[in-house]
Amino acid sequence: MTTSTGFDVRRTGGRIGAEIHGVDLRADLDPAVVSEINSALLEHKALVFRDQQLDEAGQLRFASLFGELTTAHPTVPSVDGRPQILPVDGDEGIRANTWHTDVTFVRTPPKASTLRSIVVPPYGGNTLIANSGAAYRDLPEPLRELAHRLWAVHTNAYDYAAPAAPASEKAAEHRKQFVSRKYRTAHPVVRVHPETGERGLFIGGFAQSIIGLGSSESRDLLRIFQSYVTRPENILRVVWQPGDLVLFDNRITQHYAPDDYGDLPRLLHRVTVAGDVPAGVDGTLSHIIEGDDAAHYTPAAA
Repeated sequence: MTTSTGFDVRRTGGRIGAEIHGVDLRADLDPAVVSEINSALLEHKALVFRDQQLDEAGQLRFASLFGELTTAHPTVPSVDGRPQILPVDGDEGIRANTWHTDVTFVRTPPKASTLRSIVVPPYGGNTLIANSGAAYRDLPEPLRELAHRLWAVHTNAYDYAAPAAPASEKAAEHRKQFVSRKYRTAHPVVRVHPETGERGLFIGGFAQSIIGLGSSESRDLLRIFQSYVTRPENILRVVWQPGDLVLFDNRITQHYAPDDYGDLPRLLHRVTVAGDVPAGVDGTLSHIIEGDDAAHYTPAAA
């Protein structure tokens, strides 16, 4: 599809994903172009911009077109001298090979995430992105009605980015940093998207329990709901080339980076756009159970 401002949106899957052609992200983008990119994001959930060759300043500039930026992470250090850029460095044995939505353990998770490829392995190292809105629509009616009433506790005390025994000293240090401040936040299992009104399953790796249920029942229910998110038809596979940039809506997606590239280097840089407080189907907002409002990480929602 060609937009009114002249760039092409080429769907890559029936339920999620599109490649954007005819936009140079190194240039100053007209507000009308930004608006149409945002519309494409809301429709397709994840957008791939090939061979953009952005530098750090360019990635920050592009991400800021969609809102105020967060710092890199609530607990993990940023790129040196760039407090808003998180290095995603598989070479250090730190691999997020679990389905998750970014930073849902705080009250205001990011609105959107950008990933920029810098070093990619010759095989493997893809990023999978899943449409949690489609997952919600796939639920049988009894499960959907149950999900409307459920709230999940999301916490960083569960470290999705490290195995039970860290693979290296660097990985062990990362794990220590990751849980250096403990956060526990209650979010609705079904989140209403603030721009579109679409409903999606808001769970993923940081969701560790269901309020009012024991650990066994929580695990079973979360596993059932998660199985709808990760159905193959709901997933986009991004096969990286150096210089690519991906923009995805963190409010209605999950993502996963398969650990399938051995000891080869892989480096992406992540910049996230500040989000709002999630709301459930009855309008009730997420709330903090433990920790602070992470003001050092994300500005207050407008």
